[in-house]
Amino acid sequence: MTSSARSLQEFAAVLGNLEDERMRMIENAGEVLITPLEKFRKEQIGAAKEVKKKYDKETEKYCSVLEKHMNLSSRKKEVHLHEADSQVDQMRQHFYEVSLEYVLKIHEVQERKMFEFVEPLLAFLQGLFTFYHHGYELAKDFSDFKTQLTISIQNTRDRFEGTRSEVEALMKKMKENPHEQQTFSPFTMEGYLYIQEKRHFGTSWVKHYCTYQRDSKQITLVPFDQKSGGKVGEEEVVFLKSCIRRKTDSIEKRFCFDVELVDRSTTLTMQALSEDDRRLWMEAMDGREPVYNSNKDSQSEGFAQLDSIGFSIIRKCIQAVETRGINEQGLYRIVGVNSRVQKLLNLLMDPKIAIEADTEISSDWEIKTITSALKTYLRMLPGPLMTYQFQRSFIKAAKLENHESRIKEIHCLIHRLPQKNRQMLNMLMKHLSNVAANHKQNLMTVANLGVVFGPTLLRPQEETVAAIMDIKFQNIVVEIIIENHEKMFSTVPEMPHTNSQLHLSRKRSTDSKPPSCSERPLTLFHTTHSTDKEEKRNSVNSSAESVSSSNANSSVSSSCVQRSNVNNLNSSDPDLEVIKNTESKSNIPTHVPYVLRTIKSNANIINV
Repeated sequence: MTSSARSLQEFAAVLGNLEDERMRMIENAGEVLITPLEKFRKEQIGAAKEVKKKYDKETEKYCSVLEKHMNLSSRKKEVHLHEADSQVDQMRQHFYEVSLEYVLKIHEVQERKMFEFVEPLLAFLQGLFTFYHHGYELAKDFSDFKTQLTISIQNTRDRFEGTRSEVEALMKKMKENPHEQQTFSPFTMEGYLYIQEKRHFGTSWVKHYCTYQRDSKQITLVPFDQKSGGKVGEEEVVFLKSCIRRKTDSIEKRFCFDVELVDRSTTLTMQALSEDDRRLWMEAMDGREPVYNSNKDSQSEGFAQLDSIGFSIIRKCIQAVETRGINEQGLYRIVGVNSRVQKLLNLLMDPKIAIEADTEISSDWEIKTITSALKTYLRMLPGPLMTYQFQRSFIKAAKLENHESRIKEIHCLIHRLPQKNRQMLNMLMKHLSNVAANHKQNLMTVANLGVVFGPTLLRPQEETVAAIMDIKFQNIVVEIIIENHEKMFSTVPEMPHTNSQLHLSRKRSTDSKPPSCSERPLTLFHTTHSTDKEEKRNSVNSSAESVSSSNANSSVSSSCVQRSNVNNLNSSDPDLEVIKNTESKSNIPTHVPYVLRTIKSNANIINV
């Protein structure tokens, strides 16, 4: 047999094998690709459409009932009015629950499509590259991407499963206590009001979405008509002169108050949605003759502050831990009995005891009680130790791909903190570095300490899904500060890199030693050289965020300001107090407009 004949036989065998593989690939295409996508469309998107129909129906019903309720005359019998109020409250609660269910369903579909839509495509491609087995080099080139995508899908699935229970718990919490779950707002007061407008043949009441800022006395009025598909009118800005409660016997409508404006001679008559709502508006506008006053409790005398007492408490706790408990297993992870912790804090916060610098914590107190007292005191501060102001900047710094850039940016941010916050953070990080140095005995690595102290030092202003997603980056920030605490607090930060310098630093970083736990890049791969299981888990979890954060990594936060500009600041910043006072007065359930905005911004998924 000639060589040509043998070659033709080999070609025939190869082509035969290719044809067999191609037929198998075609037969499996329906089961691997088409069926899962069809199932996702019917089960997930179809369910979302049903929830949307339910939400639209409940919205129309609630708005109709509310319109009728607003037109009730105050001269009707009290029993009839109370019954009407109770009915509206029930409808409002039901509408609120349906809205939350709709938002949850949209969020669930958004998360599910990240793995249930991509995973069938990946399975089909796997069969395709099996068919092209003669193109081994092509399959090899694709293997990196295939591995990357596989890890991404698994991480997305794990993240969805891990956060779903937390999101459902948050929804349940908001259902049970809607007034306690307020969305942060720059306005002193905001919500819906009906404004009386005079016409040629009588008057009419027009629904507006109104906002008010106490400092500037600015009122923003935006007409809103739910019946016309949520049509929003032109925004009007006016300035408050005075606010007076409208007497019940002077007008047929209920819950009314008059507003005098600076640039108008006429008075606006506004109608709130309820008596409590009117009281809140009156308080926000400093209205005269208020019917109800909100008596706010002042802070307790033992409230935590960054003063001499606060530094004394932290210093004594650190001294006690380093003296007799530095090697105790699970240090700072194992919590103490709450009653004992509160008792120790009350003792340490006593001014007479706090002044005595030489007084040490008695050896009768357990180490876990002392560590819990330290963490509790940090959580009791009016704001987190690393401040709300720079919280987003720290999170952005942790998302940078280049490890050297992360360190420099966090170094810069630390020196922008108020002086007392920076001093307290320095003392704490030096102590945590000593704890991590003994991790072979206490089992508390830098990664473990980051998990414990990240949510405390960078706690968010409000509990949201986004805040839950940022927890891993809070941990990374704390890890970096612990590992580099001497450089962070002993040296003045350098000016930010130019673009060319940043490019060179990224090239040099590739030749450096293998990354530690805080140096791990925010990519979809993680090394298996680490011996600590928790570090490996944190690395995989953090990789899921790399895709969403990669576009933001090229932007570096603003440059450092001189330390002298912030030395006069402290944790009791007046601006923070204004925000706190504003939140305390604004008890209207602002989550309802927030839910509406969320629904509108995500409704496009229904048309997928």
